[in-house]
Amino acid sequence: MSNTREVRTAKQAEEEDVFFGQTVIMWARWSVIVAGIALVLWTSTNVALLTQTMPFFLVLMAVNFFLHGRFVMGSPLNRTVVTVASVIDIVLITAIVVLWPGSHGLNNQFYVLYMPVVFAFALVFTRKIEVAYTAFAIVAYAGACVLTGTVPFDLGNEDKILVMRLIVIAAMGFLGNYYFRIQRDRLARASKGATRWASSTASRV
Repeated sequence: MSNTREVRTAKQAEEEDVFFGQTVIMWARWSVIVAGIALVLWTSTNVALLTQTMPFFLVLMAVNFFLHGRFVMGSPLNRTVVTVASVIDIVLITAIVVLWPGSHGLNNQFYVLYMPVVFAFALVFTRKIEVAYTAFAIVAYAGACVLTGTVPFDLGNEDKILVMRLIVIAAMGFLGNYYFRIQRDRLARASKGATRWASSTASRV
């Protein structure tokens, strides 16, 4: 990655990244909600199971309605609120992994919901924040598997499955942030080129 100096200050760049990027996080959250509700309706065999599992996604839906409504009404959220909302995503997904009736920890297939939220977050925030968030997701999922006793730590098949899933979550964060840095660099080049063109034009007048 080249060390191209950007016309915007670092603070301005971060604010613009969050302003335009929070829509990515919100739509990623909507995808998690839609996929989760579809799976709940598909797998629920009785009303009792439906009432036990649907509240997880209703909470996510309520959070995203509030955040999306603020954005649509012209009151976008700052970086702190976006970060806190994303942390809530991880907490709720982890709760699903731990508390889902009949399928806990490593046996719960809803671990896939970590991936879109981690990837979307990585598209918006800088590397340090992304690494911290991805690490939080990894620790949360690993902790959920340990807490539910579904990982025996005997170097068997379950341990290998857990490691592979954690690697995939980490890869989502890395790839998302790598693309983020590529776009940052492209914008820096474009800004620098525009500044040079304006200076050259002004000198000819």
